Amino acid sequence: MPPPRHVAIIMDGNGRWAEAQNLPRKMGHREGVEAVRRTVQAAIEQKIPYLTIYSFSSENWSRPQAEINDLLGLMKLFIRRDLTKLHDANVRIIIIGERTGFDAELMKMIEESSIKTRNNTGLTLVIAFNYGSRFEITKAARELAREVKIGTLNPEDITPERLGSRLDTTGIPDPDLLIRTSGEMRLSNFLLWQCAYTEFVFLDVNWPDFNATHLSQAIAQYRARDRRFGGRPAELPSKQALP
Repeated sequence: MPPPRHVAIIMDGNGRWAEAQNLPRKMGHREGVEAVRRTVQAAIEQKIPYLTIYSFSSENWSRPQAEINDLLGLMKLFIRRDLTKLHDANVRIIIIGERTGFDAELMKMIEESSIKTRNNTGLTLVIAFNYGSRFEITKAARELAREVKIGTLNPEDITPERLGSRLDTTGIPDPDLLIRTSGEMRLSNFLLWQCAYTEFVFLDVNWPDFNATHLSQAIAQYRARDRRFGGRPAELPSKQALP
């Protein structure tokens, strides 16, 4: 099978990594940012066209305020330190998720990162920030319902393709491969619609320890599989009759 066009990653295990090192949780998140940098560079080197990372879910607002503040601060730090480098590397940045609940400075930085890199043609780095897939789908359904209500859309014309075009990821191909670290085996409200036929690889490594080798191993697992998209496997050649 050819290499994946789009790899999505649920970056899990920052807290567990910190606990194992007898460090505060915020150090796990900071080491997690270093893992993001390594992974982006590895994706560029392996010529992966699209990489999506789950950096802050809509459910993360339930965490202690100090941890939330640290996560938001790391997002600002990442943009300040890495935006110019990513732009120079021809990386296009797309940030999906709700743009509410943040301070004006972070909102401005998010917008500037997308605008500055929008014409780049290398790796597309999709950052899912304040993102939740159920709300994303709900929001898309509401948009279609409004169009039906005002008479610009017939209910019969609502197709999976039309609904998909209202999602945050419109114009981005669905993930071929989804990787989750830390050994957990769930989607956690991440790209539920888009991952209908995605191949999953769950790695028993905490995110701060993730590196290019782990990415290559996950891609190797992916390439060894047979993607059928609901169809039947290719028929094996018939056995020759015995003499």
